[in-house]
Amino acid sequence: MISPVSFFEALKSRGVDLFTGVPDSLLKNFCFYLKDHGQTDSHIITANEGNAIALAAGYHLSTGKIGAVYLQNSGIGNTINPLVSLTDPDVYRIPLLMIIGWRGEPGIKDEPQHIKQGSITLQQLKLLDIPYWILDSSSDLDIVLTDVFLSIHDSGSPAAVVIRKDTFMDYNSTLTIQPISELQRENALRKLLDLIHSKDIIVSTTGKTSRELFELRFKRGDSQRDFFTVGSMGHTSSIALGVALGIPKRRVICLDGDGSMLMHLGAVPIIGNVKPSNFIHILLNNGAHESVGGQPTVANEIDFEAIALACGYRHYHQANDQNSIENCWHVIEAQQGPIFFEIKTCIGSREDLGRPSFSPEQNKHFFIEHARD
Repeated sequence: MISPVSFFEALKSRGVDLFTGVPDSLLKNFCFYLKDHGQTDSHIITANEGNAIALAAGYHLSTGKIGAVYLQNSGIGNTINPLVSLTDPDVYRIPLLMIIGWRGEPGIKDEPQHIKQGSITLQQLKLLDIPYWILDSSSDLDIVLTDVFLSIHDSGSPAAVVIRKDTFMDYNSTLTIQPISELQRENALRKLLDLIHSKDIIVSTTGKTSRELFELRFKRGDSQRDFFTVGSMGHTSSIALGVALGIPKRRVICLDGDGSMLMHLGAVPIIGNVKPSNFIHILLNNGAHESVGGQPTVANEIDFEAIALACGYRHYHQANDQNSIENCWHVIEAQQGPIFFEIKTCIGSREDLGRPSFSPEQNKHFFIEHARD
């Protein structure tokens, strides 16, 4: 296996001194090393992968140096616009290195939302004319990176390293994120399910939020009725908006995460402008990309009340324990949407947390049956 420190030092020795991107579970040990050893202005976790491509491009324009952009392969979609209209040889020809975690690699067991992306990852890179090298635990790192950087310097344009599962050794990070609450997300969801009406419609974000919601419904003996956005990170609120517009007489509750919301923050002013009166936007904010390792977001430093109200939401509420959730909910029930409800939680989940026992398509049918009833 390859140690994160060896990978980092090998890149540094080749002139890379800017690392940016969105954390990925296959890259988490490398990402943790970056967080521990990168300086504030040389390691930047961006809101989405397209941001990271543009950031690395700007850095090259001002310094002539190569930036490294790390991402999960599901984020390739976010990179396509700046890759084809900014860094491509037919436009500005700007070099950078992409480090891509290969979720859903054919033949490797993975979750349903990663299967299609995994099967087309290499085809996408070929279509984009981005040369790539596959790195795994048995690769000779020096040989691979020598070829990669020869390509980057010869072409003056992007190249990619595609990282297979279990490529990196474990790394014990010293990273600590100051908790903003003692409330566990699962307990926040448990309290919300006690308060939400059975006819209400829930759209929940990707990652552990949907997994916890699924298990809570099962333990309560509830029928499965919620839409689990198992992929499409950042788009939960837009899905929920579409649902709310289609069923204006039913209350629609969006369960969002801070990493998800920040990824496509532009959805917020659209919701505020459309002003669906039946829309409640709940932000479960723990200040971290927990589902892929726990790297920090910038959510702890953001005034979401100011953002929500400036974008046109009618009301804002905040809670950080189960009592304040209940108190806020009693007020929310008498208000018109769109309503923004920020619930601050701590990082952490059960080690035995399961996953939905049905397919995404089955989930869709359960949701439709509830929503169209």
